[in-house]
Amino acid sequence: MISQTEFDQLVATYSKYQWVLRRVVVAQDTPAPNAVAADVEIRPGVVDAAWFSRTPAEGAIPWEIRYLGPTQYALVEHVDEDAPDFEEKLRTVEGRLAEAVAAQRFA
Repeated sequence: MISQTEFDQLVATYSKYQWVLRRVVVAQDTPAPNAVAADVEIRPGVVDAAWFSRTPAEGAIPWEIRYLGPTQYALVEHVDEDAPDFEEKLRTVEGRLAEAVAAQRFA
C-alpha cells in the first residue's frame, strides 16, 4: 500500500480530472487509508486498489481501478451501474488487476 500522503495526492490528481473516489480495496493485513470520505466503500480484496468513476460524455460510466502499490498500474471498464451483473464486472476487473500485478512481481 502506498503511503497516506501518496494516497491523498493520487485522489487529488484524479479529482482534478473529474474522477471521484468510489471504493478502496485492501488486501488482507493492509490497513485502509485514513481520511476517506464516509461515502467511499472500503472492501477486502486480493490487491490494494482504489476505484474511481466519472460522468461519461455518453454511454456507460467509466470506472478505473488503480493499483495502490509501488508500480503505477490501472485498468478502465465502462459499466452500467444499474445492470444486475455490475458487481460481478467490477470483481472481474479486480481479478485482472491482481493477475497483472502478480505477473509483474515475477517477471
